[in-house]
Amino acid sequence: MTEGNGEVRELPKGWIWAELEKLCSKITDGSHAPPQKQEHGLPMLSAKNIQNDSINFEGIRYITEAEFEKECARANIEENDVLLTIVGTIGRTTIVRHGLPKFTLQRSVALLKPVLINSKYLSFSFRHLHFQKLLMQKAKGTAQKGVYLKTLQNLQIPLAPLFEQNRIVEKIEELFSDVDQGVESLKTAQKQLKVYRQAVLKWAFEGKLTEAWRSQQPTLKTGEALLAQIKAERENRYQQQLAEWEATVREWEAIGKVGKKPTKPQKPKELSPITKNELSKLSHLPGQWYWVKIGNLTTGVEYGSAAKSKKEGKVAVLRMGNIQNCVFDWADLVFSDDSDEVEKYLLKKGDVLFNRTNSPELVGKTAIYQGERPAIFAGYLIRVNQIDELVLSKYLNYFLNSLTSKKHGNDVKTDGVNQSNINGDKLANYPFPYTSLDEQDQIVQEIESRLSICDQLEATIIENLQKAEALRQSILKQAFEGKLVPQDPNDEPAEKLLERIRAERQEKESQKTSKPLR
Repeated sequence: MTEGNGEVRELPKGWIWAELEKLCSKITDGSHAPPQKQEHGLPMLSAKNIQNDSINFEGIRYITEAEFEKECARANIEENDVLLTIVGTIGRTTIVRHGLPKFTLQRSVALLKPVLINSKYLSFSFRHLHFQKLLMQKAKGTAQKGVYLKTLQNLQIPLAPLFEQNRIVEKIEELFSDVDQGVESLKTAQKQLKVYRQAVLKWAFEGKLTEAWRSQQPTLKTGEALLAQIKAERENRYQQQLAEWEATVREWEAIGKVGKKPTKPQKPKELSPITKNELSKLSHLPGQWYWVKIGNLTTGVEYGSAAKSKKEGKVAVLRMGNIQNCVFDWADLVFSDDSDEVEKYLLKKGDVLFNRTNSPELVGKTAIYQGERPAIFAGYLIRVNQIDELVLSKYLNYFLNSLTSKKHGNDVKTDGVNQSNINGDKLANYPFPYTSLDEQDQIVQEIESRLSICDQLEATIIENLQKAEALRQSILKQAFEGKLVPQDPNDEPAEKLLERIRAERQEKESQKTSKPLR
């Protein structure tokens, strides 16, 4: 028997391939009109709200009662209807269960009304990896792929006898329940690891991880001495930049002032000290530490290049999407050949980049450039330009990913439509727990020794989650090859079932078109 995509697959005795449209009284999608941006009304769900075997009502859009009634009349969503995501993340599926609040659908979700077949059987079939791949192959579009309803209607499903469908569903649910318990335990462990990671950072920046280290040091600078060191180093760095600029200007004059005159470095901004009120909201630090502002440890924060990038070129341009989990992902790059831009924004090893504009949950993410390849940075990123004699890149980067830093960022960020922003001035005024370079180095070691164990555990959890998904697919493969439950020769063959489905659909159609007697 040939399946719809040309793959030859043998079905068990009594099964047949059947086009999806022949198994349903209706296959439609949600409204093509986007819901209005209003906070109250009646819910219209999108593909984001559909999970396998469940519906998530968080982050939903609302429509007016009049629009809702119109959409409800068109779609007529009922218990045991099958919902399937067909735009964006394609192939998630669930059924409409009793007790759910009333809702309607956006274009990204298809509604299927099965006739005389088990809705769960149909829903499980879409979760089989074979059909997941098939749906993605048939999806069209550029910015966001989607499956046309006609394509969905022509999709062929392995139709088992009805009683066998029921047995298959019962067995899948039994086996999936065991898998779900294991997955839930793994996800709980993942959450606990996330909490522990933040606890490690909290302890680190309260000085708790280095209490023993400090007790073994013969002498330690006081906070006031550290503050004096900060001021001296900033001034030394500025004087060094001035001397370098003056030398560059002399060279420029010697060649006849060809090209632009070198830009004179700006004197570092004097930032106001942290107030008593601000300090009252921060954690208590050891006596040898000092709360300062990040800007005090830099030669100035710097926005990235606003020039248009290209798909190919000599120098990579790092963008906000390249920052993933505190490191740079080099998989999706754009490039620049502009020599002026490259000269101005070329990154040096140890530069910390801060994402100033992103979604509310991602704004403020950071990573350290490790010199992997020549690169500049784009405009939604800020280079911190920390003074190496004052602060270690890793110490700064870890702090910017701590809850203390994230909380401050949430307090000062500016929110727009689906985006938040933390500008350079706000970043420069972030409170920062300052200690000596030696202790910073020790803290980084203490953090990394603990987080490396977390990374190993996280990798094990991810591996086991992947195994759980592979087990699900193995169960579904056996189910839709007729190998999961015993077959009963007394079951009505699927061919006969299809005839009854056809008769049922015809009867429903005739009821719709028949006119009442007068």
